[in-house]
Amino acid sequence: MAYLLLAAVLIFAVIRPWDLPEAIAAVPAAGIVVFAHLSPWSTVAEEFTELTPTLIFLGAILVLAWTAAEEGVFTYAADLMLRYGMKSGQRLFTLTFVAASLSTAFLSIDATVVLLTPIVISTAVTSNIRPRPFAYACNHLSNSASVLLPVSNLTNLLLFAQLGISFTTFGMIMLGPGLVIIFIEYLALSWFFSNDLHAPVMSRPARASRRPSIPVLAILASTIVGFTSSQFIHVPPAYVALAGALGMTFYRLRRVGPGQRSTTLWSMTRAANPEFLAFVAALSIVVLPLRLGPAGSVLEHHFPAGETLLALVLASGFAALLANVVNNVPAALMLAPIVAHSPPLALAALIGLNVGPNLTYTGSLATLLWRRILDSHDHPADVLVFTRLGLLTVPASLLGGTLALWASLHLLGRI
Repeated sequence: MAYLLLAAVLIFAVIRPWDLPEAIAAVPAAGIVVFAHLSPWSTVAEEFTELTPTLIFLGAILVLAWTAAEEGVFTYAADLMLRYGMKSGQRLFTLTFVAASLSTAFLSIDATVVLLTPIVISTAVTSNIRPRPFAYACNHLSNSASVLLPVSNLTNLLLFAQLGISFTTFGMIMLGPGLVIIFIEYLALSWFFSNDLHAPVMSRPARASRRPSIPVLAILASTIVGFTSSQFIHVPPAYVALAGALGMTFYRLRRVGPGQRSTTLWSMTRAANPEFLAFVAALSIVVLPLRLGPAGSVLEHHFPAGETLLALVLASGFAALLANVVNNVPAALMLAPIVAHSPPLALAALIGLNVGPNLTYTGSLATLLWRRILDSHDHPADVLVFTRLGLLTVPASLLGGTLALWASLHLLGRI
């Protein structure tokens, strides 16, 4: 029954009939797991307790990203891109890579997919450049650039909680692999879309936009600094993110009149995406009987062991394959206890979990959301283009990123 429940939840998440939230299927499935005693109550309670900081972090970072967008951070960044890159399609594409990588690394995968992608498409259209390269760049970087920091992706958060290493250590180790992967993506996409990027560019004056306010930038900067220093002040990153989100909430409420505060508070609550948080919590419970049952034993038996270069490469490829079979969030939940004893193996698995979904539409929920964003802006994704790009970038990124991880671990004395 556990396999059928997971399959039903994932199929519903892929199809999302009538745009219903994924939690509509996941929460009842989790209820069946609990009340049918497919997993012991004590184990379910322990799983939920361990996941709570991750859920707090995820909701807080979504509020931060939404507020940044509402305060014009993304629009202002796009206008700067337009000002400095509108005379060259390749230059604008390079600036898009920088913006999407930073957005993904510091404000999470959802910020790049939901908030930056529409703005980047609009910027390309304004410059009379075909928007296709920019749209696909946002999708690829929302997955690939998320290897850089624990805060960049839900899969990172799920495994980071098990690793016992600091935020700063994670970032130092993964900086090299992340930059290598982004560089491979840049070369591959630049070549693939060379005809689009070298088309004539219509010179137009850059739009004038309101510069984000100093308090907003200060809260964002303070939150990012808080992430990097959390190990020294002995505060979990989840509570640093929560403090940043509360700071943004207080700032927004101070700026509106008393009659608008309830509406503003509701908007910020919606920005936290409680339906998605419920989906993540429910999915972790649905996966639990598989993880603790025969499927988990099979995965543990066949997952690569050791910390050699070959083991890391195999772990990355194994995780990428699993992500494309069952989606990267369930894959991360299933792999977390298997790799928790070995940070090098866990980090290699994260490369696979984050880069691998660029191969298929179903590899990550972010890609499914990205497709809907493109459809709503009259630039539908092409499955043939998506697959060809995946075949071009994923194997090279997995290998290059894992080689860089191995080198980084050796340089920092971690293996």
